[in-house]
Amino acid sequence: MHVNTTFPIRGLLRMALGAALALPMTLAGQAHAQSAPAPDAWGALKHVHAGVLDVAYAEMGPANGPVVILLHGWPYDIRSYAQVAPALAAKGYRVLVPYARGYGDTHFLSADTLRNAEPAALAQDVIDFMDALHVKRAVFGGFDWGARSADIVAALWPERVKALVSVSGYLIGTQAAGKAPLPPKAEYQWWYQFYFATDRGQEGYAKNHREFARLIWQLASPKWNFDDATFDRSAAAFDNPDHVAITVHNYRWRLDLAQGEARYAPLEQRLAQLPRITVPTITLEGDANGAPHPAPEAYAKQFTGKYEFRLITGGIGHNLPQEAPEAFTKAVIDADHL
Repeated sequence: MHVNTTFPIRGLLRMALGAALALPMTLAGQAHAQSAPAPDAWGALKHVHAGVLDVAYAEMGPANGPVVILLHGWPYDIRSYAQVAPALAAKGYRVLVPYARGYGDTHFLSADTLRNAEPAALAQDVIDFMDALHVKRAVFGGFDWGARSADIVAALWPERVKALVSVSGYLIGTQAAGKAPLPPKAEYQWWYQFYFATDRGQEGYAKNHREFARLIWQLASPKWNFDDATFDRSAAAFDNPDHVAITVHNYRWRLDLAQGEARYAPLEQRLAQLPRITVPTITLEGDANGAPHPAPEAYAKQFTGKYEFRLITGGIGHNLPQEAPEAFTKAVIDADHL
């Protein structure tokens, strides 16, 4: 295992160690250079060789504490957990927040590796990350792509998951389902998926990925009044040289317009059966989520263990852990004790 702790993350929000954990809610290889840290950075960025990646990750809390792994989505980064991570660390958890492939300072170990973003590959990255750090079992929290990866790990490797917090619930899908047409209103929400299916879309995202990401933030969280500094800190993660390829491959794979890798085919075959999730789970939804997402009643049956759904009110959008950190933190702690 190779771990490097010499490169700091750029400015995260000041650690909210004293944040309250209650929020009213309703049931329904080698390091790569980082720029200089802001005074309120939460610590040093670590690196570990895991599977096909050199994974960059943040770590907080006691080294011997129960492990929580927090997974970010697209187009977001680990700063979605800037308040959640320190709050959990203050409760005694060892909190690990990795950059996914194509984000931040996570890089492929070989230039020859396919820049593949099929769901099974992203989930395998999580298992490889756990193995590299000798983490046997963890509580998982995730949203967007991160929720999907957490769902997959819980479904296929339940022995590695103590509990799960998943924004928008059960996000495991199949290529067959991705090819089926949706009603026009639903298709309209997926405009960017169709954009990425074209050469023009790939070129446009490469040229305008920061502007594109900002638009997604605004559409997905219409009531979140984030400032320029908040966006700019996260947008730096999208300058990763593999970010465009990873983004485009993910959405093309969903439409069966791009192939995955044979090594992941057995996992994808199991996922195509839409396996149930048996670990204790709390699913969350924001009352102002503008991104495509399933209705809670549509996926409840996929969770067969201890289960709870929480609707987080107050104009909360898609980036729930950053918009409602107290609610997300409380869900992680509560799920751990279901």
